[in-house]
Amino acid sequence: MQNKIKELELLLSSIRIKSSEQLDDFKKQVMSKTGILTGLLSELKNQPAELKPDLGRKLNELKQTAAEIVKRAATEIEGARLADKALETLIDPTLPGREHYIGSIHPISQIQHKIEQIFKGLGFEIAAGPEIEDEHHNFEALNMAADHPARDMQDTFYLSTGNLLRTHTSPVQIRLMERKKPPIRAIMPGTVYRRDDDVSHTPMFHQVEGLMVDTDIRFSDLKGVLFEFLHELFGPEHKVRLRPSYFPFTEPSAEVDISCVICGGKGCNVCKHTGWIEILGAGMVHKNVLEAVDYDSAKYTGFAFGMGIERIAMLYYGIDNIHLFFENDLKFLKQF
Repeated sequence: MQNKIKELELLLSSIRIKSSEQLDDFKKQVMSKTGILTGLLSELKNQPAELKPDLGRKLNELKQTAAEIVKRAATEIEGARLADKALETLIDPTLPGREHYIGSIHPISQIQHKIEQIFKGLGFEIAAGPEIEDEHHNFEALNMAADHPARDMQDTFYLSTGNLLRTHTSPVQIRLMERKKPPIRAIMPGTVYRRDDDVSHTPMFHQVEGLMVDTDIRFSDLKGVLFEFLHELFGPEHKVRLRPSYFPFTEPSAEVDISCVICGGKGCNVCKHTGWIEILGAGMVHKNVLEAVDYDSAKYTGFAFGMGIERIAMLYYGIDNIHLFFENDLKFLKQF
């Protein structure tokens, strides 16, 4: 038994506990019900009577030493844990601050908001409609015959249900007029879809269309609204002109140009050295469109216009590739 006591003394003097796992192993080996101390205390009763006092005293000292080792190790392990945790959350005020990147409003949304604010100031409301449309609202009610090129498969995304992804936001005008009688003064911003893809076109893009219907609405009203809008958006120094054109849902129709925002009308590659850039299309609402929504075309007149938000943004910011708006390149988006 004395040899076992010496072995335990040697163990207690040399033990170095560095982790919770080592501490658990030590308590199991030395202090548990099946441990070394418990075994020695059980053997004590079988020792000669004259040796029991010394052996008992020695075992109690070893038991107390083991308890102190456990207590000290537990304190050191917990201290190390707290120190590691403190290092994880340590804030060094001498270090430079971390740069936090926050989101920003997409340039297309910024331009759409500018357009909406200008027209709100002119008394226009904002109307919305479904992106999945039927042929009646997307084509027929807008005076587009069944053989109109815009209804071809190569231009329109048709769905298996017979419906389609709207090719413009003009169907919102039809739906608005179906549920509301004049006077109407509204713009319709939204996403549209066409089978087109190059540096100035994408299969999905955004439009803003406008509509005003009432008694005695004239072409001069259309001209005044568009001049005010374009001067507010691009600045009063830019000239605006209207050229005769054709759209099936307006008559008469016009293309609206603005003096080049890049060269100021002097002529450059962007405006093809003409000094002018086409900005939107417009015209007086065709009587067939008014009659398709049960408006009396003898009583009511109106005008409509439409523009691509991406095109406006490209001119506003001087961007030459429409695909930049959809590539989610942070270097590009951070500029706005």
